[in-house]
Amino acid sequence: MSGTVDPGSTEDPLRAAAEVMRQVREKCVWSQAMTHRELVPYLVEESAELIDAVERGDRTELREELGDLLWQVLFHAAIAAQDPADPFDIDDVARTLTEKMTRRHPHVFGDAIARTPEEVLVHWNAAKAAEKRERRSVLDGIPPGMPALARAQKILGRAAKAKVVVSEDPSASGHEEEPPAIVGPTPAPPAEPAALTEAELGDQLLTLVVAARTHGWDAERALRERIRILEDEVRAAEGSESV
Repeated sequence: MSGTVDPGSTEDPLRAAAEVMRQVREKCVWSQAMTHRELVPYLVEESAELIDAVERGDRTELREELGDLLWQVLFHAAIAAQDPADPFDIDDVARTLTEKMTRRHPHVFGDAIARTPEEVLVHWNAAKAAEKRERRSVLDGIPPGMPALARAQKILGRAAKAKVVVSEDPSASGHEEEPPAIVGPTPAPPAEPAALTEAELGDQLLTLVVAARTHGWDAERALRERIRILEDEVRAAEGSESV
């Protein structure tokens, strides 16, 4: 016998998937050659396909894409299991996840109380802060490789913790020229803007991308560069607090 195990013989579907991955890693020459780094593009692609299925509400695609993303997790764990210096397998990954999620939900697995989503976040953030004591900035842990728009939203949330707030009015950022002095009667203040829906926000973002394209600008780069300024402001604010 070659040692091949029939994945359909186990009653645990997750264990069966892990066994399929183990055999693929051992016997498929393409899979044998893959490294963590070489798998990254596939992880990004599968994540994007899962997001698309969620946003389109396609239940069939959702189930398939969740499986594809799970395959990526199993693949990385199979590669990690063969590391000569620091091996770990999917069971180690699962144990680490279980321990972390148990710690971060003391209102479920302990005596803490959380009656609202906001209170849940308080417990979550406290547990996370205890785990990440080595972090010195609220910005630590935000992946630099995130898409600029998603990263900007993440950094804005962290910036607020450092009391750095970015106005919704771009003219308040200090990057616009001062408006000319008003001569004559003071105009009436503008009416309060109507509440913006998410769809309307999408329209506005697309309009900004159209403007970038018209001027020959790189919209992603423009936002990345503005994020760097915000990061400097956050770190400066944190530095002033520690003095």
